Amino acid sequence: MATETLAATLWPSATRSLTRNVVLAFAGVCLITLGAKASVPFWPVPLTLQTLAVSVVAAAYGLRLGVATVALYLLTGLLGAPVFAGMSVGVAPFLGPTGGFLAGFLVMAAIIGAAADRGWDKAWPKILGAMALANVIVFVPGLIWLGTFTGYGAKLLQAGVAPFAFGTLVKTALAAAIMPFAWGLVQRFRG
Repeated sequence: MATETLAATLWPSATRSLTRNVVLAFAGVCLITLGAKASVPFWPVPLTLQTLAVSVVAAAYGLRLGVATVALYLLTGLLGAPVFAGMSVGVAPFLGPTGGFLAGFLVMAAIIGAAADRGWDKAWPKILGAMALANVIVFVPGLIWLGTFTGYGAKLLQAGVAPFAFGTLVKTALAAAIMPFAWGLVQRFRG
């Protein structure tokens, strides 16, 4: 029961579908990169706006294009483009403390994109639920991998959860509010 995503509404796929998807994917990569560069340095993982950007891109694009865009973002960084927080490029971010979180972005995009495909991005409570779940789940591979650097237990929670809990709540609520607001603008200008 797929509904039209925000991106499909603004740029219908019947018009040059491949071109549309490539342009949207690269635009999404740019948005996620900007989110990564908006960074507060923490150790071992910086606080960025990446999860907010991934959430918005996935909600606007839906499951397939959202996951493809996040995969392109990760591939772009793996190939050496400076798209990640700080100056990390290539394979280093994947093998360093942030590697599990980066991998978790794909799952995050899938959860939020699937919710958007069902029309949940039009209602704040529904998209908030999907984004909250996705943000919790992104911590699973992130913390498992981070634990190999910090150790597990209290030290892991102190390094990988405590500094980010409030920021994650705020970014999740903001990303969830952006989508119904964007849909409201689209409806106002269309009708």
